[in-house]
Amino acid sequence: MQSPDFAQFGTSALEQKDLLFLFEHFPVPGTDAVEAARRVIEQPSTLESLLESRYVQDAMLDPAAAWVDVSPKLYFNVMLRRALAGRRDAGERRTIHYLSNLLALFSSNERLHRVQHGDAQDYDYLVDLVQEAANAGHERRFLVLSQIGNYALFLAGWCAPWIEHRRRFFNRPLGLDYYCNMSRTHYASAAKHELADTFGLKPVFAQLAMRFDYYRDGIEKMAGARVH
Repeated sequence: MQSPDFAQFGTSALEQKDLLFLFEHFPVPGTDAVEAARRVIEQPSTLESLLESRYVQDAMLDPAAAWVDVSPKLYFNVMLRRALAGRRDAGERRTIHYLSNLLALFSSNERLHRVQHGDAQDYDYLVDLVQEAANAGHERRFLVLSQIGNYALFLAGWCAPWIEHRRRFFNRPLGLDYYCNMSRTHYASAAKHELADTFGLKPVFAQLAMRFDYYRDGIEKMAGARVH
């Protein structure tokens, strides 16, 4: 089975223009951005430090800097780190890379509603995805379980104000807890699937299940531009 798009993440997945952006705003005179970008990919720890740095966050938020010149993946990676302030271990950094890739994928409305790129079927409702998972074969089931976790997290984080507004003012029966529980539960199920090991996603899905509120809160904070 080919690696699904949501499993293609990490520092090596950053584009050349992203690396150039990181060094073009490096606060040390005389830094050769092109040469530094070429070398840093060989030093993951250095790249992680850059992604965490305040100067990169400030440069990306500077009205004079066109952040559209970087990929959505880099933008979400840096801004999510800003929203999730504090010391972090390798597992959390890996999860942030996963989420930044996911948010970049879901910036396409077409991809948001499909289990994987190229699928013909759209799924607007989680209940339909749950039904699909129940009837799916082994490989397809993993993809659908992952999509339920991903889609529900996106709704619970990025769309949290919209969900609560609908529940409060339009009497919709499903509140934020429904989406949180759906995501948490299906991440835990996806983590147990053997393909989670195959694609290196088991620790990521396990962390998203166990620390769901932490990551959901960070996504909501980032989406609401309440990061200072």
